[in-house]
Amino acid sequence: MNVIALKNNIKEGLSIISGAKKESGNLPVLKNFLLETVDGGVKMSSTDLEIGVTHFISAKNIKEGSVAIPFGVFSQIINNLSFERINFEIKGGSLLINTDNYKAKISTTPKNDFPIIPGIERKKNNFFVFDTGSLVEALLFVVPACQISDFHPELSGILFSFKDGQIKLAATDSFRLAEKTIVSKEFETKMEKDVSFIVPFKTIQETIRIFSSSKENKIKMFFEENQILFETQQTTLISRLIEGRFPDYEIIIPKSFETEAIIEKENFTNALKLTSSLSNRLNEVKFQIDDDLKNIKTSSFSPEFGENEYLLPARIKGSKTQITFNWRFLLDGTKNIKTNSVFFGLNGEEKASLIKSPEDQSFVYIIMPIRSS
Repeated sequence: MNVIALKNNIKEGLSIISGAKKESGNLPVLKNFLLETVDGGVKMSSTDLEIGVTHFISAKNIKEGSVAIPFGVFSQIINNLSFERINFEIKGGSLLINTDNYKAKISTTPKNDFPIIPGIERKKNNFFVFDTGSLVEALLFVVPACQISDFHPELSGILFSFKDGQIKLAATDSFRLAEKTIVSKEFETKMEKDVSFIVPFKTIQETIRIFSSSKENKIKMFFEENQILFETQQTTLISRLIEGRFPDYEIIIPKSFETEAIIEKENFTNALKLTSSLSNRLNEVKFQIDDDLKNIKTSSFSPEFGENEYLLPARIKGSKTQITFNWRFLLDGTKNIKTNSVFFGLNGEEKASLIKSPEDQSFVYIIMPIRSS
């Protein structure tokens, strides 16, 4: 192999594939990435055996070839080179790196020792097409409610559910639940039957990290029984899916409320941040609505530092109430509201509460109160 490539292109490729590499003592080859020539450039690939990422960069191929290269050493060299134009050549099992003022010789591993990254058959009815930015934004709505669980692996990912011509993304950690609806005009597909699957949390994190800065407008999502693949023209990410059934969460979404409040989002956020400064180790903040229904009093108490309270203006209807929440969980929900106002529906300290935008029904956030001891 003999290739000439630009440093910035190589750095971009290393950044994109970095999340899939694995530091493994049992399989040291996973500390490597695969570099191989293809038409018009080179392909860079890495895998941890759960996910695999491949990225194409433009390059001048003088001689074809492929090789597995230690990621850490190679990345350190590339990041510190001062010249943009770099020559890579394989000789005698080593990779030679040359610029106008630098040269290095790195030990490599044959391509045959590098794990095969699987693919997915592209069928006419096993894919969805999204605007890249829209898909990333939708994932960001629900990912805060996702948490890895050894006891309930089906909760360690995000549900993709296609039904009635729309897609619902959902995630829960048992204390809160987030659901984002993607309506039919926001994606393309030829799917005719309902389908649902659970995508691992790490895969979602990598999808957000890789494609949030992508310059490509469209992203395709292919799936089959046990795998999912996200693809743009330059980059592909393939992952296993989580086995199991996601909880039937829709039955816990409240349809009516004892108390309803419309709050200015900025005021709500400021109240949470200010009151939480004296919250305890459980991140407890108390919400109190009195008979006059004029304000929400938020308060917190720390045995070590003291106490505080804040009067939050709101348009309230219903009955008086007093409920305690984890303020961090509340903030996760409110920060994804894109409008100026927040709807806050309350059902006492025993039942789930709901946060959403009064104007946008595509996102709902369910949170359980902290029961009084």
